[in-house]
Amino acid sequence: MNFRDLVYRLYARRVEGRLDHDQVPKHIGVILDGNRRWAKASGGSAVQGHQAGADKISELLGWCSETDVEVVTLWMLSTDNFDRPEHELKPLLGIIENTVRNLAADGRWRVHHVGTLDLLPAETQMVLKEAEQSTSHVGGIIVNVAVGYGGRQEIADAVRSLLLDHSERGTTFEELAEIVSTDLISEHLYTRGQPDPDLVIRTSGEQRLSGFMLWQSAHSEYYFCEVFWPAFRKVDFLRALRDYAARHRRYGA
Repeated sequence: MNFRDLVYRLYARRVEGRLDHDQVPKHIGVILDGNRRWAKASGGSAVQGHQAGADKISELLGWCSETDVEVVTLWMLSTDNFDRPEHELKPLLGIIENTVRNLAADGRWRVHHVGTLDLLPAETQMVLKEAEQSTSHVGGIIVNVAVGYGGRQEIADAVRSLLLDHSERGTTFEELAEIVSTDLISEHLYTRGQPDPDLVIRTSGEQRLSGFMLWQSAHSEYYFCEVFWPAFRKVDFLRALRDYAARHRRYGA
């Protein structure tokens, strides 16, 4: 261990020691941004960057389990990412599939897919479904894997689901107009039954949501971190939690 690593570990331990576990967010959303830029800066390929980013996920979940986080949403592939060239998209989907398999095989996480399955290749759909089914009994952290996810698409899908549900019940449009509410729409979101994210972390220095959990993040706190996702460290995570604990959430009041 070199001197720099020693200083880092001591600093991380100091930050962790001062963390108030009563103020830890229960649901954290993470926009895993900067894989390709990290790879470029390191002289590697985009695929190497995506793999390095995937490898970081298990570390993050370990940190979350140490700090009493209950739900983690990982934005792994957006609907906009389908515009990427085939030579990049195909290996990225393969990396995502392997990552989801590993999360399910770990035995500590309850994997839940959030996104539009119909947009994904058959193999990716199968991996997501199997991971969700095989971990449905697990009592650990709920890990939402956002694959083929877009915030606007989620709201559109929720409204479509609501309409189809009430159509099957024989509800008229007039009756539906009387009862539609934010709570009713929330019951048809990908994350129905889960608490909304308390904290959203985005790496790579970008300061925008890009459509991430548009409905659920109405009262979320945001933390923008300069480091690229593959370089995200435990101390960066702890700083985000410390920053969150120091804020006074008013929920619009």
